[in-house]
Amino acid sequence: MQIWVDADACPAEIKELIFRMSQRRSIPACLVANRQMYTPPSSRVTLVCVPTEPDAADHYIVQHVTPNDIVITADIPLAAAAVDRRAQVIGPRGEVFTAENIQERLAVRNLMQDLRSSGLVQGGPAPLKTQDRQKFADALDRALTKGERANQQAPLTRRDDEPGEDNTQ
Repeated sequence: MQIWVDADACPAEIKELIFRMSQRRSIPACLVANRQMYTPPSSRVTLVCVPTEPDAADHYIVQHVTPNDIVITADIPLAAAAVDRRAQVIGPRGEVFTAENIQERLAVRNLMQDLRSSGLVQGGPAPLKTQDRQKFADALDRALTKGERANQQAPLTRRDDEPGEDNTQ
C-alpha cells in the first residue's frame, strides 16, 4: 500500500498531514508534481517530477497506482480513474470518492466547468477550513486502516519464478 498525492494543487497543510501520517504509520507516500517542492527528510516520502504537460501527474499516478493504494486529489477525472483501478481516493477536504459516487461527481464537475466557461459562475473553491483538515485527517486514517487490513487479509501467493515447494506430481 502506498499514498499517491496529486501534489501540484494539494494544499501545504494537507501535505503536512500526509507526511506525518506516512511517518507514523510507516506507509510510503509519493508526491507527483510538475515542479520541485519540499519533502521532509524521510525515506518514506518521495517526489516524482513529471513534465509540465497537462495531466502528466494524473497519468503517472494512474499508471502506478494499485488496488488499495490511497490517492489524494481534487481532480475529479483522476479520482474516477483511480477508483476504476480500485484505489481509495480522498479529496483534500476529506471527501471520499467511491464507485458509487464518482459518476455523480464527474457530472457536477462537468456542469460547473460549463457554467464557468460561460461566465455564469466565477471564483474557485473556498479557503481550507479547520473542519476540512479534520475531515481529511479522519478520512485518511480510515483509508490507511482499511488498506492495512486488506493487506493483512490478502493471501500470500508465490510467483512462478520464485523458489518454493513444487506441488506438481
